[in-house]
Amino acid sequence: QVQLVESGGGVVQAGESLTLTCTASGRFFSTYTLGWFRQAPGKERLFVASIKGNSDATSYAESVTGRFTLSRDTTKNAIILQMNNLKPEDTATYYCAAVSKIGSTYRGDLWGQGTQVTVSS
Repeated sequence: QVQLVESGGGVVQAGESLTLTCTASGRFFSTYTLGWFRQAPGKERLFVASIKGNSDATSYAESVTGRFTLSRDTTKNAIILQMNNLKPEDTATYYCAAVSKIGSTYRGDLWGQGTQVTVSS
């Protein structure tokens, strides 16, 4: 059973950067499609970004395109979400997930515990 553990959340001001890391247990790490979702208080959980197994092709939500970059570090069994030029609307709990895609919809199939990101204006 794969386990996902997030780290790196915190409190920053608008325009600053944060890096989130998700470390996965289990074999065949490079074959997993992994990604991030986020959930603001009182709102639904939304797709942020994913990195495809084997190819490492990335996909991003329109709201973060150009500001967030997702990469994979196979030496650490981790995916890293670099978040630049953060905005108050990026405030949310960020969840690492094993991701699948059905049509144009991204779905989390396995979740980490979440890490809080707060961006002040």
